[in-house]
Amino acid sequence: MNREWILKQDKFSTEYKEGVRSFMEVAKHHVNERNETICPCKDCLNKRWQPLHVTRVHLLHRGMSIAYLKWTDHGEQGDTVTSEVDEQVDEPTGDLFGMIRDLFPSMNAGSQHAVRDEDDPMMDVDDDDSEDEDEVIEYNNDYEKLLLEAQRELYPGCKEHTVLSFVVELLQCKVENLWSNKSVNMVLKLMKKTHPNPNNIPDSYDACKKVLKGIGMGYQKIHVCKYDCVLFYKEHAEKDKCPECKEPRYKNNESEQGKKIPQKVLRYFPLVPRLKRLFMSRHTAKDMRWHKEKRRDEEGKMRHPADSIAWKEFDQMYPEFAADPRNIRLGLASDGFNPFGNMTPSYSTWPVVVVPYNLPPWKCMKKPFSLLTLLIPGPRAPGRDMDVFLRPLIDELKVLWEQGVETYDKKTESTFNLRAAVMWTINDFPAYANLSGWSTKGFLACPVCNKHTPHKMLTNKVGYIGHRCYLPMDHPWRRDTNKNTFDGKREMRPPPKELSGDDILAQLENIRPSKPGKHPTNRDLKRKRNADELNWTKKSIFFELEYWSKLKIRHNLDVMHIEKNICDSIVGTLLNIEGKSKDTYKARLDLRNMKIKKDLWITKKGNGNEINFPVAEYVLTPVQCRDICEFLKRATFPDGYAANISRNVHVEEGKVSNLKSHDCHVLLQRVFPVGIRKYLKKKVLTPLMELSHFFQKICAKTLSVAELDKLEDDIVLILCKVEKIFPPAFFDVMVHLAVHLPREAKLAGPVGYRWMYPIERLLGTYKKYVRNKAKPEGSIAEAYISYEALTYCSMYLTDAETTLNRPERHCDGTGPNGNISVFSHKVRPMGKGVMVEFSKEQLEIATWYIFNNCEEIETYLKEHREELQAESSQDLERRHRELFPEWFKWKATALYDAGLISKEMYALAQGPDPRTLQYSLCTVNGVRWAIKEMERSRITQDSGVVTLGSHGDEPFNFYGSLISIIQLNFQGGYNLFLFQCHWYNTSEKKKKVDYHLMSVNVNSRWYNHDPYVYATQADKVFYLDDPKLGHPWKVVQKIQYRHIWDVLEREDEDEAPLEEDGSEQESDEEVDEISNLEVQVDDEESGYSLRREDVEPEIITLSMGGIEKTVANDIDYNGDDNFIDDDVLMEDDMNFADA
Repeated sequence: MNREWILKQDKFSTEYKEGVRSFMEVAKHHVNERNETICPCKDCLNKRWQPLHVTRVHLLHRGMSIAYLKWTDHGEQGDTVTSEVDEQVDEPTGDLFGMIRDLFPSMNAGSQHAVRDEDDPMMDVDDDDSEDEDEVIEYNNDYEKLLLEAQRELYPGCKEHTVLSFVVELLQCKVENLWSNKSVNMVLKLMKKTHPNPNNIPDSYDACKKVLKGIGMGYQKIHVCKYDCVLFYKEHAEKDKCPECKEPRYKNNESEQGKKIPQKVLRYFPLVPRLKRLFMSRHTAKDMRWHKEKRRDEEGKMRHPADSIAWKEFDQMYPEFAADPRNIRLGLASDGFNPFGNMTPSYSTWPVVVVPYNLPPWKCMKKPFSLLTLLIPGPRAPGRDMDVFLRPLIDELKVLWEQGVETYDKKTESTFNLRAAVMWTINDFPAYANLSGWSTKGFLACPVCNKHTPHKMLTNKVGYIGHRCYLPMDHPWRRDTNKNTFDGKREMRPPPKELSGDDILAQLENIRPSKPGKHPTNRDLKRKRNADELNWTKKSIFFELEYWSKLKIRHNLDVMHIEKNICDSIVGTLLNIEGKSKDTYKARLDLRNMKIKKDLWITKKGNGNEINFPVAEYVLTPVQCRDICEFLKRATFPDGYAANISRNVHVEEGKVSNLKSHDCHVLLQRVFPVGIRKYLKKKVLTPLMELSHFFQKICAKTLSVAELDKLEDDIVLILCKVEKIFPPAFFDVMVHLAVHLPREAKLAGPVGYRWMYPIERLLGTYKKYVRNKAKPEGSIAEAYISYEALTYCSMYLTDAETTLNRPERHCDGTGPNGNISVFSHKVRPMGKGVMVEFSKEQLEIATWYIFNNCEEIETYLKEHREELQAESSQDLERRHRELFPEWFKWKATALYDAGLISKEMYALAQGPDPRTLQYSLCTVNGVRWAIKEMERSRITQDSGVVTLGSHGDEPFNFYGSLISIIQLNFQGGYNLFLFQCHWYNTSEKKKKVDYHLMSVNVNSRWYNHDPYVYATQADKVFYLDDPKLGHPWKVVQKIQYRHIWDVLEREDEDEAPLEEDGSEQESDEEVDEISNLEVQVDDEESGYSLRREDVEPEIITLSMGGIEKTVANDIDYNGDDNFIDDDVLMEDDMNFADA
């Protein structure tokens, strides 16, 4: 039946009237007891029952919904009616009609949802709609407009694009490539000229935005007091002055007739519609149940926040919430950044981002699924007034928890009541204070230790020493009073008590009420804090959430910044970098004042103004510093693993500068421990090696609960050892916070879901959105809602490159070329292959490796061995290896002729062609590989190989270097890839293990007769020069890639873990002979000297009552820990880009 009349714009045409008549003939046979039928007009949309005459008038006046092509509510079966209209909606670029149907689920509802409309104005043939229906009409209009644009040709005869698909792809290019609005206008103007007329190409960027109006979710602008006292929101929405400080809402230069310009604008992106959309799309609705339906819960292992104690206890406290896996657990993150880079260092914008944890690891914390909810304007950081800006979000979170919101679930095609809860916040340490209300400065800076924070007032700062209090009460170090080790006193304090939510609420009862805002007249801006207030500055707005006080962990300590600060302190002190070293003049004065480590005291030289500054064991000489810098300069890393650290190394000066957070991550865990082993004595080196190993373990993607229990004990011993070495000034609060990281990992799971790396990357993206420097927040908001709408559309595009379907930088290629294991590997060679013919010996070795490592022919190997053994057991292995290829070829030929085996198996049995293609580069499982020879001209190292094999009937890790990438071809067009490697001898007698590091002699080879391994069986390692052992020794470093996951899903319990793109990885069976480092109490005599006897003391000249040695690393301290001053811009907020 032809239903093209539905698309007619002319409602008075004969064709349209005839179409309405034909519909009414059908409709009169589908009426209720009141003689009413379901009306399919553009406003009723099959949602209302109407009398037949009213339905006819609706169709003639308003038109029929163009989505109602199959009259399923009027008796037709959904799969029996076709029309030419259906053919017009074919989508060459993707399922945009599916997108529209998902976006407007109520438009697809059937007759079971239709209702009578007694007050329909069309009962009286009046087309005036009431104001109450305006929102519904706008919703319907958006739906109709999108359907029209999805069908409109871009120009006559265009089959590749409709107007909607064209606009989506064009704006996708704009957002991803940061095009300006003007550049889009210029492109559209050019296309308008060059395409056939008449065409429907939009005239401008604004016209494109109108096309997508129904897809975007928008945002709200909420005016803010100039001094952050209140939001002009709800009860204050109509006020023109701040109710707290009486400052005007609008700027003074406004005119009576002109537009009023607010002093400050908060941009709020409502959370509920964004969460609902995750369930409305067929591409994400299933993933929102992943944590419950697909995740495999493995006892004692944590790979996802759902494995954590906090998550499981929350489920026990609120079983009704946990019963529906669609209820969402959220993480809330916030940090400040400067939208102008370094041009205006006093400006700070604070986004608030929400991340849903229901998603699988490869989507969780990623940009498309990180929801911007608030954009707090600058120029000043919100400080303790953060709660003022959080008010709209908290109100929405309260609704989501207490009542829930009705949400359409595409997976079940039904509605349900969606609820959500914030599990914790993600923040750096200064932002921790803003969100929690606990000041992170002063004597009690540690929010976990609370009022029992171990601390000591030093010359000009607070030192957070005294970690012996975390040791068991009978530990011998607690009774150590030697002044050359700890502080010369017994430590009998018990460990700080872990506070419950009720304990926190009891403390918050003591807080004196204070006014928000930064107005100069606000007396609460700078005030004395009472002793019983501890370090609390406010009761956080999060406590308005009923469940907040019951959470096991509310705010996360950021491992990223803790690790960076510790790395900077260690590197700066060891290399004696000016302005970075913790071993300063004032640090030595602290030793004298505390009467400890007397051999490091500064002494006056003669009667002049010079003093002797003894060199400590933990400070390297200038020559040693240059040696380490040369070592760092030579270090190379795998592609995509780390930045080029050598650019930050200054060999002549013997220092390292301008390290980013990830540079410190790699340096502390992998590189620096290797370089310092040669130069430091064991008593100094051991705690640093143990600290490096600790961060390796705590940052792992998969955590073991038993291992975390051990790390919790180990970090206390490590910090105590560090206290015995470094001066108290070394222990700022960031060093101290490391003691709490294992506990938080046990409570909340892997740190990858809770640290700031993904958030900082997100802030970097927002920073790029700033096109109008006069209105940075406006630029970010407009760009974000465009990105948000286009991300949703991109899920439904197939032929266009988008954020979600863009090939990875190291793509594996199109796919496997066969089904059996050896032909199913995905490998993408790069560059031009070189034809090399294998010798007979090489071909035999490669063929035997293939046969011996193909699971499909194990039964044939067993059968052949049994036949040979039946003949004779003499020299069985050699005979089996030599005779099996020919036997298998004969066997497979017979079976293939009988139709009992596949073509692939037959091709495999015939053996590979001796003419091979050899490559220098390839990509496997998203990892780039390059042969050893190419490293001579590259700054990356991609040839390090480790593979699991067997040696002496025991599992064994083989380490080597990639020599050649070989493509072997078989009959029928099948092929496979082998890595040819040089294997380094890592037998017990040949390798050397020092702490958790293993060194191999790269000149000592073994297994030369077995050089091959499947490309997919190889894992990546890299090698660092070993300064301690010298050439040719190299230290092996294993790595984990950010984009590769070892997460098992439920239906894959008997299969290998899946990587992000579905490719297999090695099984859980793994030999890790170098990963464990036992932290032990040293047996050396307490009270050893830390003074270097081989180096003369440094001579420092005092002048004008001070010293010429820089102490810029030490902050001034006013001595008043109870003084609250939030009217400052935190330096950390200005420098997020350094991360």
